[in-house]
Amino acid sequence: MNIQIFGKGKCFDTKKAERWFKERGIKFQKIDLGRIAMSNGEFESVRRAVGLDALIDPKGGRDLAYLAYDEQKVERLLDDPAAMRTPVVRNGKQATVGFCPEVWETWK
Repeated sequence: MNIQIFGKGKCFDTKKAERWFKERGIKFQKIDLGRIAMSNGEFESVRRAVGLDALIDPKGGRDLAYLAYDEQKVERLLDDPAAMRTPVVRNGKQATVGFCPEVWETWK
């Protein structure tokens, strides 16, 4: 497995996800979205796996609902990671958004 955890520094669910993988001895790469933005390729891979709406944080991305086009939403999410729901956990082409141990257990 090649696990990447994209999260925000103070996100409780991101910390839970990191702890979940540590407890099982699964190595992962942690990416702090506050310091390092997700690349376009990474974003598109996650978007294909979970859909655009799943990536929008209901608290931080409220104004995204008013944008007319998906391209505008994508641009805003890439420019402002605070509007993105976290953690985003990737394993190759598979991805989850939020704390999803039931899905992670199926990854081999």
